[in-house]
Amino acid sequence: MTASTMAMGKTKKASAKTSRRWLKWLILGPILLVLLVQLYFFIMVCWYSVFNPGSTSFMRQQLSELREKNPNAKLKHEWVPYERISVNLKRAVVASEDSRFAEHGGVDWEALEAAYERNNKRSKVVGGGSTITQQLAKNLFLSGSRSYLRKGQEMIIAFMLETVMSKKRILEVYLNVVEYGRGVFGAEAAARHYFRTSAANLNTQQAARLAVMLPNPRYYDKHRSTSYLMRRTALIQRRMRFADLP
Repeated sequence: MTASTMAMGKTKKASAKTSRRWLKWLILGPILLVLLVQLYFFIMVCWYSVFNPGSTSFMRQQLSELREKNPNAKLKHEWVPYERISVNLKRAVVASEDSRFAEHGGVDWEALEAAYERNNKRSKVVGGGSTITQQLAKNLFLSGSRSYLRKGQEMIIAFMLETVMSKKRILEVYLNVVEYGRGVFGAEAAARHYFRTSAANLNTQQAARLAVMLPNPRYYDKHRSTSYLMRRTALIQRRMRFADLP
């Protein structure tokens, strides 16, 4: 065997080794990236179990949109502790958004299955069957886009929240960061924006109305007297006494 033949053989072996190395990283790279993202979410969930979030993904996104038209725009948001939020609002939100909140582990599989069937019938994602925990995961870290990929990430974060936080803490954070209208976030800001009162002083009718607005708060901020809003508010008022709170 000549020296040139041996050199060519070594070159081919080196090339094959390099190709295998790149192939390994092409496979492992995305997996490692996904794991790092999940680690980031878990660290932030641990942080929020102790410290109140100053803002959320939804807040930052909406503030950016508002400042495109008005550079000085600000959000209406004021954090209040769990004890300073009316029990009426707590019951109303649970009754309207997630009646099994006290029971499930972050995901209500029955509601999820029903939503999946609805989506299949319409050939698009029209509803996700999200629990309060899942909605909190979405508000804190994700976007409002509708896709099964985002839904999967939402579920993973929901399990993290349920593992690290108590139900009481999850509900406290949710009520303080959820959107209630254009630039209006949290129970305190909502109570003042709509009723000129505090979150602690919301009566049953006011609380039920705010809870009913949650699926589409920007629309109901502009349309506050629709027949559906009135009917649904009355229904939630009747259901509130059956809502289990943490």
